[in-house]
Amino acid sequence: MLQKCEGIIIRTTDYGETNKVVTMYTREWGKTGAMARGAKKTNSRLAAITQLLTHGYFLIQKGSGLGTLQQGEVISSLKTVREDIFLTAYASYIAELTDKATEDNKPNPFLFELLYQTLDYLNEGIDPEVLMFIYEMKMLNVMGLYPVLDQCSVCGSTDGHFSFSIREGGFICHRCLEKDPYHFKISPAAARLLRLFYYFDLTRLGNVSVKKETKEELKKIISAYYEEYSGLSLKSKKFLKSMESFRDMV
Repeated sequence: MLQKCEGIIIRTTDYGETNKVVTMYTREWGKTGAMARGAKKTNSRLAAITQLLTHGYFLIQKGSGLGTLQQGEVISSLKTVREDIFLTAYASYIAELTDKATEDNKPNPFLFELLYQTLDYLNEGIDPEVLMFIYEMKMLNVMGLYPVLDQCSVCGSTDGHFSFSIREGGFICHRCLEKDPYHFKISPAAARLLRLFYYFDLTRLGNVSVKKETKEELKKIISAYYEEYSGLSLKSKKFLKSMESFRDMV
């Protein structure tokens, strides 16, 4: 049966000499895959619609196994992102994180909107590091992870000076620091942004400016939390780190 969906290509895999298997995150079905026959041919009508990160409408022949992509219509190809290797690295990481953190055929319209909005902002020139931090924080709930960001994770206090404890899974106040000798000391600005990025509505994002030292704090904490709790190992994250190191050298 032919079915139409709106989706974003988050992974492509070559299959034989001329075919591709595309994985897309869709508004209607969540993550799903389809065979795109002949898509690797330069003159194929499926060549453009099956590029990584393409946002479009897809017509899929559904069956008991892997569906077959019959045709598609591009909504956005993220032209600005594709023309910048650094932006492509961030977008690829966001796509792989979405792929690895979700299961097939479990609809989540919130996540589709989050993915779409994040990539759209990236294409518009919003700070890619900030967008990455926001996406990482909002993906935690999708993975069943709930860091404590509104009180001390040990005593429940809402006042005092806070650090971040990977062991305790969230903020830890100055009175409880002995519970985790390996806690991260963080500035009030970093603590505020961690909480903001986790809770706020991404569609309300305006022009955002974050100091370099605050970004470094956020990166260390979010990366450490993911390493401890997510169970994910992403090739695109390693590539992104190498690209960031290269950029800092230039």
